[in-house]
Amino acid sequence: MAQWLVKTEPDECSIDDLAGRPQNPVVWEGVRNYQARNFLREMRAGDQVFIYHSSCKHIGIAGIARVARVAYPDPAQFDSGSVYFDAKSPLEKPRWDAVDLLFVEKFVQLLSLDALKAMSGLEGLPLIKAGNRLSVMPVEDEEWRMIVNAGGT
Repeated sequence: MAQWLVKTEPDECSIDDLAGRPQNPVVWEGVRNYQARNFLREMRAGDQVFIYHSSCKHIGIAGIARVARVAYPDPAQFDSGSVYFDAKSPLEKPRWDAVDLLFVEKFVQLLSLDALKAMSGLEGLPLIKAGNRLSVMPVEDEEWRMIVNAGGT
């Protein structure tokens, strides 16, 4: 089983959105970067996922979800009313994928980016490396354990 971190804007797909539907998967869509899309394609059912709130007042890891459905064509790419619409993505060979996530747990308090940067042992975590803007990234086993312990779950 692998571990991942996904960045999401809380007004689109927050840990609270997931918690509000604990038995119903939430579509995590809108990835429009090829490297991040390729990471989505590596996800397997049951993989653990950190939910990282970005582009908001309080940035950081808010909790944990798990992959409920592996990568499939992102329906938003075909919806002309969606901000994620991609007119160049053909139905017969879609460019973009989505995954379904299920709630696992919410951290006692948000684990901020500053707190993550201050933790010894996370230097290799792509999230804290300068210039990394990917919305999907792998997390190593030891990094996962350290973050879970710091998250107060």
